[in-house]
Amino acid sequence: MIYVIFVIFGLLPSLIWLLFYLKKDRHPESKKMIIKMFFYGMLAAVMAFVVEVILSEGVLFFAEGWSLTFPLLFFLINQFVIVALVEEVAKYFVVRKKAVVNTEYDEPVDAMIYMIIAALGFAALENILILFTIETPFVVKDAALISSFRFLGATFLHALASGTIGYFLGLSFYNKEKRVRLVWGGMILATVLHGLFNISIIIIEKGLLEENMTLFLFAFIFLIAMMATVSLAIARGFHQLNRLGTIFNKE
Repeated sequence: MIYVIFVIFGLLPSLIWLLFYLKKDRHPESKKMIIKMFFYGMLAAVMAFVVEVILSEGVLFFAEGWSLTFPLLFFLINQFVIVALVEEVAKYFVVRKKAVVNTEYDEPVDAMIYMIIAALGFAALENILILFTIETPFVVKDAALISSFRFLGATFLHALASGTIGYFLGLSFYNKEKRVRLVWGGMILATVLHGLFNISIIIIEKGLLEENMTLFLFAFIFLIAMMATVSLAIARGFHQLNRLGTIFNKE
């Protein structure tokens, strides 16, 4: 029964955001395709985890001395490359292989929709695995609390980061020769967003543990401002891609 609770609370943040973002699509995708991409997003999480472990072990093996000499450099490499870049590439990979080649991928905004669906599947598996580590007598209360934080935090972050890549992928819908350049532009922005989010969370936790309210407030305000700005940009991106699809369909 406990594991069922964990699965429900793990899926809930992703499902709420999924319902929200599916409303952005004027021509809804089939339920079969939505479910398929959600589970491929979960698969991407497994792929990313394996790659992250291999890269982390590789860095420790080949550059252990350097990591001690330049801890900040290796901290940044870990957050922006080993974690953020790997996860963003994994989500894009499943969309590129399973959605872009599908006949249902028939308008620019679909790129954002499929990227966000895959991202929410990715986040759902992360949420479930994190909840499985709970070992307190207040299981339901703690699961609800963690789920709420991840709804506004990591789950939302995954949707925004992948939505950013999806926006640039969507721009290449009628201009495929520029796809590589556009996607990598989106990938870099998504990776920077993802990395800054992770670092902000670490600083917030450090501020709380050390009771350093200045550090806590700085990181918290920065995080809120960044997420709000990107959220507005994603909303504008949906509008632009919907408009782009309408213009070309009329032509």
